[in-house]
Amino acid sequence: MGLWIKKKSKARVKHGQSEIVVANNPTSIVAEQFRTIRTNIQFSMVDRQLKTLNVTSAGPSSGKSVLAANLAAAFANDGKKVLLVDADMRRPTVHKVLQKANGKGLSHLLTDRQLSLNEVIQLSDIPNLYYLTCGVIPPNPSELLSTTRMVDTMDQLKQVFDLIIFDNPPVLSVTDAQIMSTQTDGTIFVIPYGQARKDEVKKAAKLLEQVNANVLGAVMNFVDKQDDHYYYYGEAK
Repeated sequence: MGLWIKKKSKARVKHGQSEIVVANNPTSIVAEQFRTIRTNIQFSMVDRQLKTLNVTSAGPSSGKSVLAANLAAAFANDGKKVLLVDADMRRPTVHKVLQKANGKGLSHLLTDRQLSLNEVIQLSDIPNLYYLTCGVIPPNPSELLSTTRMVDTMDQLKQVFDLIIFDNPPVLSVTDAQIMSTQTDGTIFVIPYGQARKDEVKKAAKLLEQVNANVLGAVMNFVDKQDDHYYYYGEAK
């Protein structure tokens, strides 16, 4: 399904306001498109249970963290108990999107076996939406994501939450997103319109294909600040 919307950006974030449009402006067209992406994802997984979702992009500055947060909010609004995890342990952004502190998070959980989920997972300002920040930036993110501790942690999280959404680094930068794509039920690929080069997108898609990632679809987004219009295109197969 393809969606192309042009509108005056009433959903633009105000100073001091989080970037969760689904919560801040639920009746806006932009919020409705996030709900449409949610529906497309649900239909793409009718034969399988969707418990874990990976969000990534080819390169940086794609808006993937904001998309992951709004998608998590959309699923939470649908009555699911959702956990948003900042798995970008290189340039963490989720705490900024939610306007929260980056305290103890995923990196602490993966390196300290004495730490429990209750000590690092927090409830957001949105009902049913919980979050797990990155925590301190470790020197070896890829290695941490490949540990048995990570596998065990994901198994524990699946028992508590209906859906876990992981915000990951870009595919072309590091191997983190590839690693997480092998451990999650599906992957959403974010493409910034007018910024991403076709060869980079193709290379990133090839890298995900090499690890047999279940790419559910792509979301293309772009904000034109010059004319104050918001352009959005979403596709899920």
